[in-house]
Amino acid sequence: MSEAEVRAAFAKQAAICAASGAPFTGRVCGLIGERLDRSGEIGRRVLDWAGNPSHEGDALALRLAGGLHGLARAGSDPGLAAVYPPNAAPGDDDVFWEIVAGSLVSHAAQLDRWLDGPPQTNEVGRSAGLMAGLLVLAERFGLPFALHELGASAGLNTRLDRYGFRLGEVEAGDPGSAVRIAPEWRGASPPSAEVRVARRAGVDLNPLDPGDPGTRERLAAYVWADQRERLERLEAALDIAAGMPVDMERGDAADWLERRLAVEPEPGVCRVVMHTIAFQYFPPEVQTRVRARIEAAGARATESAPVAWLTFEAEQSGFERQPVLRLRAWPGENGVMLARGHPHGSWFEWVV
Repeated sequence: MSEAEVRAAFAKQAAICAASGAPFTGRVCGLIGERLDRSGEIGRRVLDWAGNPSHEGDALALRLAGGLHGLARAGSDPGLAAVYPPNAAPGDDDVFWEIVAGSLVSHAAQLDRWLDGPPQTNEVGRSAGLMAGLLVLAERFGLPFALHELGASAGLNTRLDRYGFRLGEVEAGDPGSAVRIAPEWRGASPPSAEVRVARRAGVDLNPLDPGDPGTRERLAAYVWADQRERLERLEAALDIAAGMPVDMERGDAADWLERRLAVEPEPGVCRVVMHTIAFQYFPPEVQTRVRARIEAAGARATESAPVAWLTFEAEQSGFERQPVLRLRAWPGENGVMLARGHPHGSWFEWVV
């Protein structure tokens, strides 16, 4: 990749942040893209990036933005912390950039580690779409659920029934929860039904422990610094998760699903395989095996032993990719697009 492509990736991420209500994070990404040079180790590594720097590739801008946010939150760079939310940043770009650029140099070793791997987020807002899909299944089958989440990270969305939801005119989940999720809802409301979870489990290549302080700080750092509501919701969800152990396994999604999702019917529960903004990162052969396993189990499903595949994943729409909530349910293989939504779950447009 050329330097121009790296700078373009930061500019694109800046525009995405600004359009998603995160002007501060957009400003950080934009200034890095415009002004970063090769005078320091971070500048040389970023501008000479060998992979795909875009938000759909290595998400390079979000790696570095997460590192800077983590540095500010830790307080190890008081000058940087003083200009990060909830504090006010200097209005002058030259003054602001001097502070950011200084941190990139003086804390290069610490920031360099954030460039080694992609951002690992566990966006709780996406669970609004999953809950809406479960409401559809609960209305149809009236059975408790066995949830299988792929790419589960810290398993926050695996525990979605422990949160309270307002989805259009419908209330769902736990009304007394410290996590309250009420996205902007466009179109009709999902059905009103009772969602009961009999068991839940998840898999991730790098599962995170929600009770570990380092994990909590890393996840918080990847939340855009000026989106305090998202940050507070994450912290509340981590508190719930820390007190609620879940079967979370380290491993390959296809290997795990082939072991955990039996092809034989399981009467009395609706088995649901679900994932959010994860499938695109699976290698093609893993995608193929996951699809084959779900379809094999679905082929033997019955009304008393149904199988469903519930996904909130990005799909191409014109020149952009947009997350779409889809549901396939067996018996009958009733495949349908339920909604379009924002990547963080801040809004959903119900289309059925």
